[in-house]
Amino acid sequence: MPSRSIYVVQDEKFKGSSPQWWYEQFWVEARPARIRRRRWIAGVGAVAGLLLSMRFALSPVLMALLGAAVAAGGDLLFVWWDHESTAVWRGKRRGEVRAGKLLRRGLRRRGYNVLDGRAVPGEASIDHLVIGPGGVWIVDNEAWGPDVYIARYGDKLFFDEKFGSSVAKGLTDAAATMSTLLTRESGVDVTVRPILAVHGGRLFTPDGPRGVVVAEGLILAYPRVVPRVVLAGGDASFDEKEVELLTRTAARILRRVF
Repeated sequence: MPSRSIYVVQDEKFKGSSPQWWYEQFWVEARPARIRRRRWIAGVGAVAGLLLSMRFALSPVLMALLGAAVAAGGDLLFVWWDHESTAVWRGKRRGEVRAGKLLRRGLRRRGYNVLDGRAVPGEASIDHLVIGPGGVWIVDNEAWGPDVYIARYGDKLFFDEKFGSSVAKGLTDAAATMSTLLTRESGVDVTVRPILAVHGGRLFTPDGPRGVVVAEGLILAYPRVVPRVVLAGGDASFDEKEVELLTRTAARILRRVF
């Protein structure tokens, strides 16, 4: 990928095109190399199949073909998944749509409600508001390139060499405002927690749960991990009526933005 590091001089050939465009160009150019690699992997799979046929007295031809197919298919699946993980960053998919589906799939059966596309008065709009027995969360979506490292160093959030304080502050401020509004309008004491669903990038988590970074009051997690974060991180004990009251109150006071 073309480097955007503040410490590396930009190569002239990369100027004038977006990182997403270059990513697609490199992807297409690497296709012959991927095919050659897959043939080698299929060959290794065929050898493994032959060895298994000798060990268990099975048909050598069938096991060789099966081994080659499984190995090549596994490589194809891995390559597809790796490319698909950049779909939001490349503009091929919408992050809020993907995250919304994952939130509903993972949380609705546990008594959680999900409101999409809401404007918090005086703050930036949020993609999702999650309300359930364990508490209330706002969830926003952002996408980064596949080579961007996202990590906490000390108590600071970083995206590669860049500080992430402005990203964290925007969501923590929105969560604080939402806490005040919901508490005042519903009569239920509420603390709203912010989560950022990270599409792409690489979350560096040496001292925490895999796929989760916590820094500057913000939780960052891959979209598929966010429902688990919500279920594991709740410290409230709202009953069904309180969840319904909070949901109705939020729907009344927050304007829809999409």
